Amino acid sequence: MLSRSRCVSRAFSRSLSAFQKGNCPLGRRSLPGVSLCQGPGYLNSRKVVINNSVFSVRFFRATAVCKDDLVTVKTPAFAESVTEGDVRWEKAVGDTVAEDEVVCEIETDKTSVQVPSPANGVIEALLVPDGGKVEGGTPLFTLRKTGAAPAKAKPAEAPAAAAPKAEPTAAAVPPAAAPIPTQMPPVPSPSQPPSGKPVSAVKPTVAPPLAEPGAGKGLRSEHREKMNRMRQRIAQRLKEAQNTCAMLTTFNEIDMSNIQEMRARHKEAFLKKHNLKLGFMSAFVKASAFALQEQPVVNAVIDDTTKEVVYRDYIDISVAVATPRGLVVPVIRNVEAMNFADIERTITELGEKARKNELAIEDMDGGTFTISNGGVFGSLFGTPIINPPQSAILGMHGIFDRPVAIGGKVEVRPMMYVALTYDHRLIDGREAVTFLRKIKAAVEDPRVLLLDL
Repeated sequence: MLSRSRCVSRAFSRSLSAFQKGNCPLGRRSLPGVSLCQGPGYLNSRKVVINNSVFSVRFFRATAVCKDDLVTVKTPAFAESVTEGDVRWEKAVGDTVAEDEVVCEIETDKTSVQVPSPANGVIEALLVPDGGKVEGGTPLFTLRKTGAAPAKAKPAEAPAAAAPKAEPTAAAVPPAAAPIPTQMPPVPSPSQPPSGKPVSAVKPTVAPPLAEPGAGKGLRSEHREKMNRMRQRIAQRLKEAQNTCAMLTTFNEIDMSNIQEMRARHKEAFLKKHNLKLGFMSAFVKASAFALQEQPVVNAVIDDTTKEVVYRDYIDISVAVATPRGLVVPVIRNVEAMNFADIERTITELGEKARKNELAIEDMDGGTFTISNGGVFGSLFGTPIINPPQSAILGMHGIFDRPVAIGGKVEVRPMMYVALTYDHRLIDGREAVTFLRKIKAAVEDPRVLLLDL
């Protein structure tokens, strides 16, 4: 009997050791728990008779967990100009996610990077707290894979169905059965004994609460929110521009009559051929590229490390776009080789990506000149701030009808104020004024671009 017990014990130990090492097939299997006894067996067990000896065999269930079922998702690699970001979780521990469903977003200095789930599964653990800083390759969360996609939760119908049943109960008490009090004080006395009638039977008129002194003047409350990383970076860069550049702004005004007439005459044909709307932004981008070729110093930049002036032979124009997360400046590259249709197409694509928060770091890297259009918000006048490491920025404003002198007569024309802020360390006033007048001439009469005047 003792030798049989030792053999059975060794067999069970080998089975348990193999299970702990993971040498087991997928799915569920039964591992026997065996004991020698002559009395009653365990719960959920059965007795086996071997050589006139009674064994009580108890079965239990165990799930085999393979190493591939648990996945650790890491932070994706950032661009060279980005070193870290802040995590903002969209899911919590225990949530079921589908493949490619966004689990968290990493806010960097320039954009937000979405981290999707690599497979269908359940989130086991979040390895970084909400708002924590991560670098490329940092473990973010662990995911337990499941075979099927998560089923959509069905709305609970039982509470909704039970809600209408409560209406007949309230309606069962007739309104006429409730005694109507002849006199009702505006505020019940605290010493008055409570009535024995049910509350649902009597509906007294509740006196409005007394207004506290100063309540009608508005609440004087405040709350605080943490600045996201993009807003912090914008604030830092703008302040660096103020501290580094010797910024000066020159102004001019543009008569928009001709460009409006050209747009009204050709917008239908432009839309039919290119499947794009013809706007004013393409005219200013093309005019800026034309002026930058005439005044290459505006397209240059000072290298403060080597004390050199870097002249760029290419023209990449950044277009400022306002988003709920902050101001982003996607770049239109090689504008000098583009026509109006190419510029409009690129602006449309970059604007759509900005609204969907899909701009990549590569879409905003670089840029030799910036255009900011505050006119879409109704701005009349303003002085933009240089976007470092650039040397100048053009500010567009709203189009308003104003009386102007044309040929010795006063006429009402659609006019726009434009502003050019430039780094006076590199650009002199003559170059800046000449540059802005070149933009004015190209926008007021686009034939200047064709004739290269």
